[in-house]
Amino acid sequence: MPDDRSHEVPSAFFPSYDVLSPRTQGVPFVFSSPHSGRLYPPEFLAISRLDPKTLRRSEDCFVDKLFRPVASLGAPLISARFPRAYLDLNREPYELDPELVIEPLPAHANTQSIRVAGGLGTVARIVADGEEIYSSRLSLSAVLSRIEQLYFPFHAELSRLVTQTRETFGYAVLMDCHSMPSTAMAPGGAQRPDIVIGDRFGASADPRLTLLVRDEFQRRGFKVQLNRPYAGGYITEHHGRPARGTHAIQIEINRGLYINELTFQENSGYQRLSEALIDIATCLFSEVPALLDYRAAAE
Repeated sequence: MPDDRSHEVPSAFFPSYDVLSPRTQGVPFVFSSPHSGRLYPPEFLAISRLDPKTLRRSEDCFVDKLFRPVASLGAPLISARFPRAYLDLNREPYELDPELVIEPLPAHANTQSIRVAGGLGTVARIVADGEEIYSSRLSLSAVLSRIEQLYFPFHAELSRLVTQTRETFGYAVLMDCHSMPSTAMAPGGAQRPDIVIGDRFGASADPRLTLLVRDEFQRRGFKVQLNRPYAGGYITEHHGRPARGTHAIQIEINRGLYINELTFQENSGYQRLSEALIDIATCLFSEVPALLDYRAAAE
């Protein structure tokens, strides 16, 4: 039977998100960091077979901190409080794993996705390197509680921020911010680029915007790839509607640029990356209006 302690969402996870807002939003951008939550309360650890350090292998360590300065430049930043190992916001709401849940799943659950097959559904069965998170299967009520109490409030607020931005400026640019391991997880995995920019192969953002973001990183010496190995997850896919004036781009940052991946401590490259991100954001805020301001074009 599932552990009774698995039923309740830890109080430490409320509210499910933090929003860092500028005094006045001056740019048509919204930033999201859905995987940087780093609270591992006793209630979660009690039902996990892993220690906090191992659980952190799924975490986008310090990504919210890296992007905090965008608020002082005029853009809101929303970040999750809870960790990705507890609930993954970059999945469909009911991308559920039948191997994790003890009861039959509801008919509307997506149990066939590639992500579920890999153990990385909305409630993950494994951490990023493949270790099982739980010592026993979870109850359906425990899984649904996480979705209802944490997932939906975060996405409601993210949608509000994007909608408000589009209504204010005539269009919105959502930058969904993540980090990735410096090497592929497979044995002998290849070194990854510094930055991967995902726009769902052109479906979630105006290609001119994607290329502008790429060029800004490349000008500062970063090695950049587009859409491989990450084209963008649920957030990018769900919000990216360029024909309707909402553009969504996923940014993946190589963790080796800014942390020691074994100790999760900032390394000597952290400051350089932080300064580069501020500089890139400043340039994008200046250059994008001329590229995407449909109202100005119509006038």
